[in-house]
Amino acid sequence: MNVRTRYAPSPTGDPHLGNIRTALFDWLLARRYGGQFILRIEDTDQARYVEGGVENLMAALRWLGLDWDEGPDVGGAAGPYVQSQRLDIYREHANTLLAGDHAYHCYCSPERLDEMRKAQQARKEPPRYDRHCRDLTPDQRAEAESSGVTPVVRFKTPLTGETRTRDALRGEVVFQNSTLDDFVILKSDGYPTYHLAGMVDDHLMEITHVLRDESWLPSAPRHFLIYQAFGWEPPVFAHVSRVLGSDKAKLSKRHGAHSVLQYRDQGYLPGALVNFLALLGWSLDDHTDVMNLQILVENFSVERLIPNPAVFNAEKLLWMNGVYIREMPDEELADAVLPFLERRLGHPTDRGLLLRLVPLVKERIKVLSEIAEMADFFFTDGDLDYDVETLLGKRYAGDPASAKATLDRVIDAAESAGDWSHEALEGAIRPLTEELGVKAGDLFGVVRVAITGKTAAPPLFETMEVLGREKTLERFRTAIARLSAG
Repeated sequence: MNVRTRYAPSPTGDPHLGNIRTALFDWLLARRYGGQFILRIEDTDQARYVEGGVENLMAALRWLGLDWDEGPDVGGAAGPYVQSQRLDIYREHANTLLAGDHAYHCYCSPERLDEMRKAQQARKEPPRYDRHCRDLTPDQRAEAESSGVTPVVRFKTPLTGETRTRDALRGEVVFQNSTLDDFVILKSDGYPTYHLAGMVDDHLMEITHVLRDESWLPSAPRHFLIYQAFGWEPPVFAHVSRVLGSDKAKLSKRHGAHSVLQYRDQGYLPGALVNFLALLGWSLDDHTDVMNLQILVENFSVERLIPNPAVFNAEKLLWMNGVYIREMPDEELADAVLPFLERRLGHPTDRGLLLRLVPLVKERIKVLSEIAEMADFFFTDGDLDYDVETLLGKRYAGDPASAKATLDRVIDAAESAGDWSHEALEGAIRPLTEELGVKAGDLFGVVRVAITGKTAAPPLFETMEVLGREKTLERFRTAIARLSAG
């Protein structure tokens, strides 16, 4: 099967999950059948254009591994791939529709249109253009043009009958033409609306399948009418389910959803996010959750898309990211977390040391950025940032002398260990619980804060081993000095 799909975003802000999820479906379909995936920038809404938006879109796709075969930066036979560079093409096609009596010039002013809508709302009618300019006589048109008004071009929607659209997920969907309006296809500034530009581009770029959000379903009859007016065969349309929050409302930040690049910056893995997004509206079966990109490509099909709304679950994404982290080889994980750690520390990091501690934190982190908070103390040469109350904990609260005596005994035990392995250290220190009459949690708590500055850290004795004898004993003595100082 010949497949050419496209992702055609508008650069109006950072790419969000729902938008990229649709791009992923288009990409998977093209890769599944050895076809082409095209990136097209739809920037005709100049008022909403955001500087850097195109670059952010491309960065998000590249980070997720969604490469494109044709696009603004790689070219292709169907270019240019930026709509603002294709204005002559749209004007030419608008003129074709005008010549074929499928469109007409509309000279209505914004003020008249606003008054028309207010009157319709007062009558509790759906707002739509009243077709005032649809059947102007040549004299009326000449008079309007002589006034200096630059008209828009509206599509001449049939007044009666019905328009039948075909959807790969929902079957045939029928719209009564009487419910449709004469929509604008070319604005007065010479820029097309999506209804014209998108359909012209999809045809000229030989797009075979259009997977898009179901919010576009009400626009489907307009697009099928445009295809009919040109005498073109439409591509296969599939309006995929929308993504909702856990409360079934429109997905937003309050549901824990962020832009794709924010997930990158927070330390999510691209493979995990792709896996998660694929399951928002598609499934392999009724039990498989974790799938790499190869499995997704080999099994993706339009038939397995789910028409019902998908529900975003931030907790599941976090869990899935943890699964992917645990499956990473240690060296690969060290390379992945290195930028996060160096950003927190503000200086280059010893990769060899990082590689030694990765196994200690691998089972404990769910996003890459967590390692910076969890393990920065390994790379600190000066005093750790903690207060005496944190060091004392509940067991030694108000009794720094006992805490000091405990740490003195820990130093003696550690120095008497046969070697500085975590096994030897645990064998020497753990028996102190009986000797001192304290619980293991209380003993290990004061030891942990003394050497890490934290109440939660990687496994204690493995941490001591990686820190090394000199730095560990130095931190014990620093903690005793703080206790002595009160």
